[in-house]
Amino acid sequence: MKVDPRHSLSVKLLQLVLLWALLAGMLLSLAQILFDLRTVRTSITQDADEILTMFHDPASQAIFSLDKEMATQVIEGLFANRAVHFAAIGHPDEAPLASRERPLSKFPYRYLTDPLFGIEQRFSIPLLGRAPYNEYYGDLQLTLETAPYGQTFLRNSLIILITGLLRALVMAGAVYLVYHVLLTRPLARIIEHISEINPEQPGKMMVPMLPGQEKNELGLWITKINELLDAIERNRSQRHEAEASLLHMAQHDQLTGLPNRSILLEQLSRVLADARRRQRSVAVLCCGLDDFKEVNEKFSYQAGDKLLVAVAERLQSHSGRLTSVARLGGDQFALIVTDVAEPYEVAELAQQILDELSQPFPLDDASVVLQATIGITLFPEDGMDASKLLQKAEQTMMLAKIRSRNRYQFYIASVDSEMRVRRELASSLREALLRNEFHLVYQPQINLTDRRVVGVEALLRWHHPERGLVPPDLFIPLAEQSGAIIAIGEWVLDQACRQLRDWQQAGRPDLRMSVNLSTVQLHHPDLSAMVTRVLQRYALPRNSLELEVTETGLMEDIQAAARHLNELKRTGVQIALDDFGTGYSSLSYLRGLPLDKIKIDKSFTGDLLVDHDDRNIVRIIIQLGRNLNMQVIAEGVESAEQEAYLSAEGCHEGQGYFYSRPLTAAALLEWMRNYEQTLSSVSD
Repeated sequence: MKVDPRHSLSVKLLQLVLLWALLAGMLLSLAQILFDLRTVRTSITQDADEILTMFHDPASQAIFSLDKEMATQVIEGLFANRAVHFAAIGHPDEAPLASRERPLSKFPYRYLTDPLFGIEQRFSIPLLGRAPYNEYYGDLQLTLETAPYGQTFLRNSLIILITGLLRALVMAGAVYLVYHVLLTRPLARIIEHISEINPEQPGKMMVPMLPGQEKNELGLWITKINELLDAIERNRSQRHEAEASLLHMAQHDQLTGLPNRSILLEQLSRVLADARRRQRSVAVLCCGLDDFKEVNEKFSYQAGDKLLVAVAERLQSHSGRLTSVARLGGDQFALIVTDVAEPYEVAELAQQILDELSQPFPLDDASVVLQATIGITLFPEDGMDASKLLQKAEQTMMLAKIRSRNRYQFYIASVDSEMRVRRELASSLREALLRNEFHLVYQPQINLTDRRVVGVEALLRWHHPERGLVPPDLFIPLAEQSGAIIAIGEWVLDQACRQLRDWQQAGRPDLRMSVNLSTVQLHHPDLSAMVTRVLQRYALPRNSLELEVTETGLMEDIQAAARHLNELKRTGVQIALDDFGTGYSSLSYLRGLPLDKIKIDKSFTGDLLVDHDDRNIVRIIIQLGRNLNMQVIAEGVESAEQEAYLSAEGCHEGQGYFYSRPLTAAALLEWMRNYEQTLSSVSD
């Protein structure tokens, strides 16, 4: 622990001493300068008197004999002094016998010295004849310029001021060093030793006595500190043990050591406050063991207690995903999950806990298989108060036990039903590829300039044997979470490329195939090699395959995405940015990504004829694509008016129900024939 230098006693003393020393130095220097000012003023008069006295006799002789040449010589002699500005010899009522004047010197600091000494000072001395007559002949007049004296005065004043300030600094520094050596440095060492003392064991590390300080106030202070630390250590350990024991008993279950209901509610209240501030979701799970009383009856209550401890340990094994695990009493436990993105995450965790609890527990010489039921409530959907959420979770758990045990149940029935559907679909998805339940449909892409079919987009469909067609936005996230998307994505690419080869061999060599890539696929290390293998397998031109990546998928890790996209680009395929405009922060990265095409999301094209904002967004995206030399395709084209607007704005391609719904390969081939015939007849 170190004191901030700004608050150090030595620094504060230095500041005070320096302030007063500088003030005293300034005052003394000013006094000396004022004294010099008076001295300079006196010296000007003295110099003038000396000059006049020196030249009195020759000036008197010159005016007595009216010798103009001699008077001129006297004047020239006066001007040997650089301070003389004007000099004259003559009678006041007559023209001067001789005179001279030179310009004032150009001294840059006259504005300082002129107010102090005046610009010039005039002096004169009468010129008299010899005694005893003492006849008056005239005056010797002299004007001295004050600038030379002021220059000397300013130089001396500056020296006085600087030396005064230096003396003040030296004095302040000396006082600081003395104070620092004798007081603040020993204090800092004492503080350093004190900061190293463990608060949990204050008597284990005493403050050492500083050499030379044994008999002064610092030595006495160190001695008293050590006595105090020793006393604290003696009394603290017993009090700490008693308090810790009482606190643990008040807040934790005696059997399992888990937090009890009261401490759980305190923790949950803090968690909810933080979640409310951060706008995050929280889940509360109440787990109750099924038919636990039979264990007590079959074995013993002691065995039942051992089993509860084992259950607590299994629940605590999920501490990485759980904020808190508590025992509510009996065979009931509560769990808190924070930062819940989707309810299915909680459902997966609940099912995992149920699966783990169903594994046999070793108990003495036997093993016990348990089942449990979990009730789940969500914040903020099911409530905003900690006690209400916990109460609803317990109620949900009890209702689930009445209906069917060994399961989890959400408080809201619709959420629970959705979670079960997702879990069943996730289970079925693992075998869907092997059972040939997937198929592809294709939607054409039209060039808006000549209205030709230039490409098709392959779209994945899943026909569940019981549920029928499952929406892609439901099963694709499940496939990504389970990792099945890798195998499914490879199957989609293979089927799409095979179909493209068939179409090209059937007379459509310029047709392009677009295939969507999920975020999981994009970051798979074998993606580029897999794409190359498929293209080689069907002998397709590299640029006939277009891979679409979503904007939001890129934004999850833009650096890694850029690296994978560059690897893909080296295979020769085209890359399109799907759903452009629905994400964020992408504009600053577009220039650095190897993209060939921007795909306008259908959420903007749907209302562009009636929504001014959508029109502006579409116009900006098209202009952006042009500036970056990228093709632009619009999804969701459903009318001729939309097509006309997009074409007028410079959009290159369109796709949507205005042209065709997604069709099977055979149906699409027939559609393309009819479309081309219609297009040909219109052009004729």
